[in-house]
Amino acid sequence: MTASPRPRLAAFPKAYMQALCRDGSMRLAEWIELAATLDLDGLEWYAGFLEMADAARWPEFRRMVEERGMTIPMFCCSPDFTHPDAGFRRAQIERQIQWIDTAHALGASFCRVLSGQRRPELPEAAGLDLAADCIRACLPHARSRGMTLVLENHYKDDFWDYPEFAQRRDAFVGLVERIPDAGFGVNYDPSNAYLAGDDPLDLLRRVSHRVVTMHASDRFLIEGTLDDLRREEGGSQGYARRLRHGEIGKGLNDYDAIFTELRARGFAGWISIEDGVDGFEQLQRSVAFLRGKIAEYWPAGV
Repeated sequence: MTASPRPRLAAFPKAYMQALCRDGSMRLAEWIELAATLDLDGLEWYAGFLEMADAARWPEFRRMVEERGMTIPMFCCSPDFTHPDAGFRRAQIERQIQWIDTAHALGASFCRVLSGQRRPELPEAAGLDLAADCIRACLPHARSRGMTLVLENHYKDDFWDYPEFAQRRDAFVGLVERIPDAGFGVNYDPSNAYLAGDDPLDLLRRVSHRVVTMHASDRFLIEGTLDDLRREEGGSQGYARRLRHGEIGKGLNDYDAIFTELRARGFAGWISIEDGVDGFEQLQRSVAFLRGKIAEYWPAGV
């Protein structure tokens, strides 16, 4: 019997973003060596890594990852497509096209897009139209590079003033439905749904037919209840006060329900871990947890 394809497992250096993107206290070579000790198939890459400023080094980074038996499946970018100025949006489209080329050079098959910032003065329908138009403008170049663009139900880029425009469920689903192109899909992050005040399983069921990649993380309530979180405007205001990252499988997310839905939809894409903020041993345990769940829901020979 031929086994059905299984999801593959990658990791994102969530615990080392300051070191890799801000102060340079960690080199990408160090992260690659550290990650190579884990049971991973790939490493998710980020446009904001300081060393990525030197394009001549991109083949080197790809080679370093591949020599350790892994690949770079996804390039994580943060375009801002909801800016009111048309010239700014055109520049963001060009920037996303450049990022697609970068992803291609790294050997990636997926490149993340976002909608943009949720500026208070921008009506929802208008913002979704702007974001959809900009994403569509990037699709022909993505197709020419064999790249799938993926929209994440994101919270907020580290360098933005406002949260993600399509953070909330209805806006996110509305944007996904505006772009039925086969070269466009969803990068699902269950934890981010809590930050929007949404039920992550409800969101997943609305978009599971479009999910091609996933961020695996877990969130823990520091104080109060989920109802308290949802009562706060937009959910995003509760990020610092009520929720924190933690070990996968120990927090709020129901990974059995998540993987049941994804398996039923035939998902066999990449799952990228966002964890390790409390130490490398935590990341090791999260890898083991997800490996176990993948084997459970996508058993060999089935």
